[in-house]
Amino acid sequence: MKMKTLLLGAAACFAMAPAAMAERGEDGNVNIIYWQAPSIMNPFLSGGTKDIEAASLVIEPLGRYDPTGALVPFLAEEIPTVENGGVSEDLTSITWKIKAGLKWSDGTDFTAEDVKFTGDYCMNPEGGCAQLAKFTGVEVIEVIDPLTVKVTFGAPTPNPYGPFMGGQSPILQKAQFENCTGAAASTCTDQNFAPIGTGPFVVKDFRPNDVISLEANPNYRDPAKPAFATVNFKGGGDANAAGRAVMETGEFDYAWNLQLAPDVLAQMAKGGKGVAVAAFGTLVERIEMNMTDPSPELPEGERATVAHPHPILSDFNVRKALSMAIDRELLVEIGYGQAGRATCNLVPAPDLYASESNTDCLVQDIDGAKALLEGAGWTDTDGDGIRDKDGMKLSLLYQSSTNAVRQDFQALIKDWWSQIGVETELRNVDSSVFFGGDAGSPDTFQKFYADVEMYANNFDGTDPQSYLSMYRCGNEPKPSSQWQGENINRFCNEEYDALLDELAKTGELGKRGEIAKRLNDIITKETMTIVPLVDRGRVSAHSNSLGGVALNTWDSELWNVADWYRID
Repeated sequence: MKMKTLLLGAAACFAMAPAAMAERGEDGNVNIIYWQAPSIMNPFLSGGTKDIEAASLVIEPLGRYDPTGALVPFLAEEIPTVENGGVSEDLTSITWKIKAGLKWSDGTDFTAEDVKFTGDYCMNPEGGCAQLAKFTGVEVIEVIDPLTVKVTFGAPTPNPYGPFMGGQSPILQKAQFENCTGAAASTCTDQNFAPIGTGPFVVKDFRPNDVISLEANPNYRDPAKPAFATVNFKGGGDANAAGRAVMETGEFDYAWNLQLAPDVLAQMAKGGKGVAVAAFGTLVERIEMNMTDPSPELPEGERATVAHPHPILSDFNVRKALSMAIDRELLVEIGYGQAGRATCNLVPAPDLYASESNTDCLVQDIDGAKALLEGAGWTDTDGDGIRDKDGMKLSLLYQSSTNAVRQDFQALIKDWWSQIGVETELRNVDSSVFFGGDAGSPDTFQKFYADVEMYANNFDGTDPQSYLSMYRCGNEPKPSSQWQGENINRFCNEEYDALLDELAKTGELGKRGEIAKRLNDIITKETMTIVPLVDRGRVSAHSNSLGGVALNTWDSELWNVADWYRID
């Protein structure tokens, strides 16, 4: 049957070079720096990459994606497929076999009960799970025996690898979190800051937005790993300081996400203490348009909710004009050099899913943007250089996280928008706060108390189904979900949702590619709800003395930290 096509090569293996290690912890300490500081160690309560990746040191999924994008087992014996009997012939279920003898870091047994609990935890409608799209279509999760768990979908699901695959969907310990479900999820500080895990390290001290101290898990499944006894995970600062700390001063061993201009990186590399590593995946720097009204004049419970459409950005012509005014090639040149490519796509890779027809935005058109606004009734009635319509000024608040490249982008885009008659106020927020999951903060990217905001993220693995499903109607952050949710701009489109349903039941790869491209084009070209800017290569750096690093753009960068070791 055609729907099996997606599953045939799913169990490909990735072989790591063996590290010369004799016993656990013999290489002492490793220093990691993420200039976006983690604020929580529970990825189900944060959509921030820095939180997901920090958590991956401790809690793990059943399977991961390797640097080639192939699926590899972690806590599972193998990746279930139709061929090995793990995926049902009718594609309505996937059955995972768990490795025997796995222990949580507290010494208790890891079982299928923990897997089922994690799925139910995320799917609880009152919990505000940030990774809910991973569980799209799941009808029930059943424990077959202590080492077997079955996920059943409501319809044939050719891509059943959403739940429990990749760093965004790890397993929580039932015993630790069973009193932290639903509305109580965000109140369990001890659990969310220091989850018990199966990963190579254990949290000893967690200081939100600052430092995490970890030590080797005494019950890790490989007695020779990890090579490092302790981890000092420093958060905060900026990308420049993080890069220098590895490549110039040698103070740290690994620096993540060096979002720096190419000449800055080249100068750092001359320090001789470390090297930059880079790889392209699906990381897209983009502008999100807020489809709801973020005005502080609205009551707190209604601000930036679907009850109040945006008074300016609800006009498609405004959204399109804002995109037309941007020179993406110049943004690439000043921000990323060879580590960036101008794009109009939310999904830039793999080629199967990347729209070839969505290229109109690649050429800046200031005059066309002016004409579009003029034709839509946005004119400068009082001669102050700012367009208006029906008494409302074309004035926008544009926010992003604090980062030199992003602030350069903001300044350029503000200038281009001023040329078409748009007034822009710029705001930048500390990245640890902006990408945090604090429901009480007014400054998170999920709450979106601005008109437009800029950031980048990507998805686990090579299939974009879960990623595109984030923008389903009803999946928006809102008070009832503790301001968690993946539909950041509150987009809602019936055709889009219908195509998501079709994608979920389509197995033939060519057809899946066609649907995914159509979904991409709806949200980026036909509605301009998301305005992609740059397809970013992931750039990080590691010290010359750190071995075992395998940069992975398809999963957590720390996916194989158990294999890291010290080079003499």
